[in-house]
Amino acid sequence: MDQSRRDRDAEGRARNARPRDGLGRPLPHGAPGVERQPEGVLRTPEQTLLEAQRLLDTGMPFHAHEVLEDAWKSGPEGERELWQGLAQLAVGLTHAARGNITGGARLLLRGADRIADLPALHGIDVPGLVAWARDLAGRLTGPVDPAAEAPRLVH
Repeated sequence: MDQSRRDRDAEGRARNARPRDGLGRPLPHGAPGVERQPEGVLRTPEQTLLEAQRLLDTGMPFHAHEVLEDAWKSGPEGERELWQGLAQLAVGLTHAARGNITGGARLLLRGADRIADLPALHGIDVPGLVAWARDLAGRLTGPVDPAAEAPRLVH
């Protein structure tokens, strides 16, 4: 492939400018898509949780994952495990909504296991999220409605 036609940032890293649907799946070039979340946004934990919850509630767990990933990558070292686990839960819901039952269940359980023994910082309902993830993973049989299955992140 002609390297000059590849979508790269200033450092030469690949970017994916293809439009995406509400579950983050790539669409054909030129198709209308859902606006992606900007990367690297610094938010307070409260802002992160509000934005991630808004996206979950509107059936966009892939986009919520991106918001939670920013917190994981930019937050204090002592909180990264919690944010990473929350991002995994959002990705698990994304896969479940796409119909990837095995991958969705695996990520939901991995996220639940990651946060299960962590303190509930910022009002995050860790026990409730662990129970939600394990319950959803256990009853996946086909694609789910991501908005209907959206968890509550905080008490």
